[in-house]
Amino acid sequence: MDNEPIISLRNVSKQIGRTTIVDDLSFEVPQGEIFGFLGPNGAGKTTTIRMIVGLMSVTKGQILIKGKNIQTEFEQAIHHVGAIVESPEMYKYLSGYQNLVHYARMVPGVKKERIAEVVSLVKMEKRIHDKVKKYSLGMRQRLGVAQALLHRPSLLILDEPTNGLDPAGIRELRDYLRHLTRTEGISVIVSSHLLSEMELMCDRVAILKQGKLVNVMPVQHLSRENDQAQTYRIQAKPPERALRVISGMDGIQGVKLTREEKFVEVTTEHERIPDILVGLMQHDIRIYGVQTVSQTLEERFLEITGGEQIG
Repeated sequence: MDNEPIISLRNVSKQIGRTTIVDDLSFEVPQGEIFGFLGPNGAGKTTTIRMIVGLMSVTKGQILIKGKNIQTEFEQAIHHVGAIVESPEMYKYLSGYQNLVHYARMVPGVKKERIAEVVSLVKMEKRIHDKVKKYSLGMRQRLGVAQALLHRPSLLILDEPTNGLDPAGIRELRDYLRHLTRTEGISVIVSSHLLSEMELMCDRVAILKQGKLVNVMPVQHLSRENDQAQTYRIQAKPPERALRVISGMDGIQGVKLTREEKFVEVTTEHERIPDILVGLMQHDIRIYGVQTVSQTLEERFLEITGGEQIG
């Protein structure tokens, strides 16, 4: 049973009236992985999360959490889940510690020692006795994560956890999640529209479009840096002649002038670059530099999803 996924979605669909919000969605998340949801507006990310935590019913399919069916064994399944759907709600006139104590009273078996543990995990020892109304949004997010961890869940679900956070807060949250997966063995599902943060935060991502699963892939596959073909920017003079020369060479997948026609961008295999440069110099074209052009995560995402915007 050690290889059993923490969560498994099997052909899950959600229909409201005649509209299909989530369509035949299947994926698994193993222990200790940070798994991300990406997709355009209306792709079904939040609907999927709501089904996982029992806030929405499942029309078809199964959601299993540590082998327990969320539809038929809800209490046993949800016991393994800690979640923040949208922003964490706290009593602002109480301290962070008092909020955790209040929540702990509603969960059997959570003692003061566990409260101290989660406070340490999210590194809030110095501010935990301050009133929540004095916390920054980032600190409230950290307190929300602490609350979600009190009952030792196997799965932590965060819906748009970086909304409203400044870059420092986003980095802190990312570091905490990495720390949790390493030290506690927790699996994390994160929904976000910040692609650059998902790339840094997640191990794998599921890309959704119109309720359907487009792909599940490691985050490094979202960029094309490992692809055999790559785009290079060559600073050459005269650039117009360089364009004509490169266009006539073998193994060129694409070539164009860019940046006010001062550079030539060529898409080809890495091994072809020395031959291209030799060919240019043989035509008395001067070379001033060669630079790899990395496709941005946003560009790759739009390519995968057929050009729809992020959301």
